[in-house]
Amino acid sequence: MYSVLVKLEKIFLRTNQVLLGVMMGLMFILVFLNVVTRYLLGFSFATAEEISTFLMIWITYIGAGLALREGRLAAIDLFQDLLPAQVRRAVRAFLGVTVLLFFAVLAFYGVKMVEFGWAQETWATQIPRGIPYLAVPIGAVVFGLHLVLMFRDWIDRQWGESPVTEESNLFEPEAS
Repeated sequence: MYSVLVKLEKIFLRTNQVLLGVMMGLMFILVFLNVVTRYLLGFSFATAEEISTFLMIWITYIGAGLALREGRLAAIDLFQDLLPAQVRRAVRAFLGVTVLLFFAVLAFYGVKMVEFGWAQETWATQIPRGIPYLAVPIGAVVFGLHLVLMFRDWIDRQWGESPVTEESNLFEPEAS
């Protein structure tokens, strides 16, 4: 059972990484083409600018969980480091639960924001505003799932030591 969960976590992680890479690549292409057309041909695409903005928002929300896994989020650990190890672990567990509750509330209100924006259209692409707003609840759920999956490592500040973050083939059988 454990190996199935580890494999599912690896698939989740890899999917998150690939999705983030595709979004970043698409954003790069759109911005590059827009710069070329603006300065060489004298016009630009408003849709490319709008889509790039939406992609930047999505990348931020989807990538936050990956940054968490690697210990790359801004944190002030000075006061925690002054505490004895057991107290520090208890404080971090409390903070972790608080963060999870915050992201649950963010997902809930993010859905409300999507519902509110769905009837309106974006300026350039004419898509429902709810589509770019989906980054908030989806990103909150993805972040929360990352935190749940690495909660023990997060409490111990063990960045990148999860078996999932190691380079491995998703479809290769695990050695017993």
